[in-house]
Parts: sequence; C-alpha cells; structure tokens
Amino acid sequence: MSPLISRRVGRPTAALALLAAAALATPATLAVAAPAVPAATPVVQAPAAPAAPAAPQSQAAPQSQAAPQAPAAATAWAAGTRAYLVISAPADIAAAKSAVTANGGTVFASYDAIGVVVAHSTSTGFAAAVRAVAGVQQVGATRTSDVPADAYNPALPANPAQSATTLTESNRWDMTQIKADQAWAVSTGSSTVKVGVLDTGVDDQHQDLAPNFDAADSASCAYGKADTRTGAWRDVDTHGTHVAGTIAAAKNGKGVIGVAPGVKIASVRIAEPTSTLFFAENTVCGFVWAGDHGFKVTNNSYYTDPWQFNCPDNLDQAAIIEGVRRAQAYAEGKGSLQIAAAGNSNYDLANKTTDSDSPNDSTKVTRTITNACIDIPTELPGVVTVSAMASGTGKASYSNFGRGVIDVAAPGGDGATGVYSTLPGGKYGTKSGTSMASPHVTGVAALIASANPTFTPADIRARLATQANDVACPSDSRCTGTTANNAFFGEGQVDALKAVGGGTPPTGKYFENLTDVAITDNATVDSPLAVTGVGGNAPTALKVGVDIKHTYRGDLVISLVAPNGTVYLLEDFTDSDSADNVAKTYTVNASASPADGTWKLRVKDGASGDVGTVDAWNLTF
Repeated sequence: MSPLISRRVGRPTAALALLAAAALATPATLAVAAPAVPAATPVVQAPAAPAAPAAPQSQAAPQSQAAPQAPAAATAWAAGTRAYLVISAPADIAAAKSAVTANGGTVFASYDAIGVVVAHSTSTGFAAAVRAVAGVQQVGATRTSDVPADAYNPALPANPAQSATTLTESNRWDMTQIKADQAWAVSTGSSTVKVGVLDTGVDDQHQDLAPNFDAADSASCAYGKADTRTGAWRDVDTHGTHVAGTIAAAKNGKGVIGVAPGVKIASVRIAEPTSTLFFAENTVCGFVWAGDHGFKVTNNSYYTDPWQFNCPDNLDQAAIIEGVRRAQAYAEGKGSLQIAAAGNSNYDLANKTTDSDSPNDSTKVTRTITNACIDIPTELPGVVTVSAMASGTGKASYSNFGRGVIDVAAPGGDGATGVYSTLPGGKYGTKSGTSMASPHVTGVAALIASANPTFTPADIRARLATQANDVACPSDSRCTGTTANNAFFGEGQVDALKAVGGGTPPTGKYFENLTDVAITDNATVDSPLAVTGVGGNAPTALKVGVDIKHTYRGDLVISLVAPNGTVYLLEDFTDSDSADNVAKTYTVNASASPADGTWKLRVKDGASGDVGTVDAWNLTF
C-alpha cells in the first residue's frame, strides 16, 4: 500500500513519516493552468497570565463585530510545554480551572458548556496531580510532543497568489457515479445551508470556492483555541481546499463543480502548521465552533492525532475520547451532523488487533489493541463513517472497512483514477482516499438538508442510509453481511439524485437502462432504451449518462443512436486511452431527432484481448 494514498483519518500503514499530517488524500497532480464570536458558552476563556506580544496584523480588517485578534497567550512559551484535556462536569468547570493553575498549569482555553479545559504545563507530574482533585473527572495528555511555540503567537497561513484557469466544467466520473450531475438539474442546494470543512484550511479566494465561501463563520482552531483573524482559516497544506471543492465548488462554468454547488462552506482549520497534525484540543474547538455557528453538516477527513486508535484503558486516551465525544455531542445537539472518513489502511475496524502507527508525533510503537480502541471522530456515536469506492462498484484498495462500522460509501478514487478538485492558488488536481469519499457524502447530506430544512442530524443520517444504493460484496471473505448492509459499503453508495428528488427522477424526463449488455472483442453492440411521453424533438443539450466496465477503453467507440436512426458520436477512445472503464455524462445536441421512441447506446470494440459490459446508461431530457 503506497503511503501516498491520502493524508487523513486513517493513513496507510507504510512509510507514514511522509504522512505526519493526519489528512486522507494522495498528493495532488496539478492541472494547467473574521467572524463574530458567539456570546453563549462554551466560551474560550482568555488566560489570566500575561499575554504574549500580539501577532502580526492580518492583511484585511477582521469581519467580526469585536475586531478579534490572535488567541491570547497563556504565558511565555517554554520548552517542555505539553497540552492536556481536563474534564469535569460543566457545573464544576471553575473548580477544574482552579485545579489546573494550582498544580503548575495554565488554562489555555475552556469550553465551559461541555466541561472541557485545555491546559498547558511543563510539569511532568501535572496530570497525576490534577486527577487527584475532587470534581475533576479525567485528565489526559493530548500529545507526546511539546506544544509548538507558534501556539503562543500563531502566524497567519500564506495567502497564495491566484492563477486563472481556462478549464471548463465537465461531469467527472465521481459525480456521475453518485448522480450528482442529474441532481443539479433539480437542485444545487440552498445558500442557507452551511457546511463546515474541518481540515487543513481552505483557500477562500480560489475562483471556484470564493462564490460560496462564508468568511464570517470561518476560523482556525489550531492548538485548541479559536483564532478569528481574517485568513487564519487558510490552508497550511492542500488537503482542505481539495475537500472543499468536492463539497461545494461553484457551478460557474469554470474548473469543477461540487456535489452541492449552491450551499455555503466555512473553513475551520484544525491542522497545525508544519506538522499538519490534528490534535484532540483542535477537534474539540472545531466541533464546538460548528455547533455555535450553525453548521448543518461538517466534513472530517482526518483522525485525531497522535493515536490512530484511542484506548479507554489508557488514562490519556480515555480523556481524549471523552473530550472529543462531548464536543461532537454538543455540535449535534445544536443541529450539526458530522461526516467522517473511515481511513486508508485497508484495516478491518470491526476486528482490531494491532496499531503500529501511533503515536505519530514522536516514536511509533506496535501495540495490541481491541475493538474498545476507537478511531476518533470516525467511530464516535452519531458520526457517519464513510468508506471509499473506486470507479465502479468496488472498494478502493486502501479503504478501511468493518461490519457495523461503515455507514455508507462514496467515490474516493483508486490507482490511476482519482478525484479531481480544487487546490490552493486557483489550481486543480487529483487526490485519492477516504478523505475524498467523505466530502461526497457531506455534499449529499447538504442537499438533503437543503431539500428538508427542518431535518435534524438524525433525520439526515437516516436519509443518507435509506437513499443509498445497495452495493453487493465482491468475492472477498472480509466483506461480511448482506447486499443491503455489509462491511465494505455499509448501507451502500450515496445517491445525490435521491437526495434532491425523494428518489424519483424528473417525471417524463429521465430514463435509464440497468440491463447489462456484454461487449465482446471486435464486435458492435446496442443497448436499447424506450422513451415515451416527452413529445416533440429532443433538446439541444440532451444528457447521456454512460457507465461501461471495460479494461483498456482504447478499444472503444461510443455512439448514441436516435429513434430516427441518426447517430451521434459520443467519444472515440481508439488507441488514445489505456485507462479502464467509462463513467461519464455527455451532452448532445439531438434537436434534429424525435424524443419519443427507442434510443440506443452503441458500443464498438475494435480490438482483441479486452472485453467488458455496458453496465448502465441513461438519458435526461
């Protein structure tokens, strides 16, 4: 397994030094070419100790009402500073803060409504001392390395120069696979729906993201405290910008289109610069921010560092589990559904035995674990866990799986076929991973929320499951369960068209043939599709969705045959394309042909050695 399949929740097991960041996606192949702080708790408390010098001013005036600045420092940074979650009942939070300061620590941030304090200390006996204080329920170190000095005077991420693009929008394989291209004809989502991208940050000035970006609800939660300066939310990598494009890149004629191009996206950067790790205090801050800022859905393509799995029999990891669990429950209670990637280690999450990738911020060790140890936030109650599919109906080779753990599946890419999306600086590129699968589900959830404004997180979660299309297990003994719900795909692959139309394609306008037709060597085959009730001639922009499974598609010529015999060439792959399969939507000016009658998808195989199947095809008038 290549270590380059995604830097997110669940990194591949090999060569993880290259993936010290905790995000789930392959490196990108480049294509040519400040908010108001809510008054309600939980409140991030300013520490009582003297503040460090103010951070450099941002490039633009903050957009918040209170002119927010960089997070106030707890004290001057010192080598050996470690971070801890100190957990109490919310009613005992004042006593917990007192316990921190009385035992050699400082309160760096406090989330009063959930009873979680982020504490810093250089004392090696800090955790044990505070655990002994009445009213303190749990204390846990969140990392095995020092807190960076940047936490006390955080630098703003770079604001990249933007490159214009000549790329025009097309229906990519991942969007046609979940029928997002068909969904856009019904709805692109509502601008009242806010989606939070909890990740490495987002390039808000990217030409495909700027139209939908919500700066007023964006921030950085790196180090566990909200930084609301303008631009603090920007990308310290490329991962978060790629994820954001898959969710909601604008339908503006350029670049790419997201699953829900009409919704708003906000960036909550929870990755720290340089390391790009996602520590527990950052995730706590991110979830609380999501709840307080009205995010209907959040995407979480990472796991909480430094432990790939957190075990409840370890005092530190137990506190991490509880702190993040409380923050996620808080966000859900405020109306926010969390979607998370399953991970990229081809690991059975329902049968855990070992963890060789932790801690990833210092020296990794191999340890024996059980199913009591969990990947967070992926395996927390209420979180929708997403596995990755390749182009077609197979599990992506790297994707984690697990009977009863995976909820739904979505395209994540595999091999030479990746997910194409936005990158910082106005660029575009390809990545693969469950990091790429999760934002597809987040986009579908945003479409569900748009169509059903009163839905709760539980309602959206249930609709994702019931509308998913069943995907049967392959011939793989690890895939246990039924076609309706199994270890590889959970309830199945999400369906954007059902999300916007209740599962019914536009009446009289959408027709589909799901009958397989074999494509043999050196032969031409037709797959018929009867169209009735449309009347008149076909449109100038007839949509032809094609799903063909065929190794080496350079053998193929694909055409559409109208009822009057007119042949419209869709694509001639002959000798020009060595990739496998065709999953595309073509646009045809068929206005010279009658709409009603029998249409045919014609596929000519012009060589020997590779065969395949017309798996499905459709027409949208």
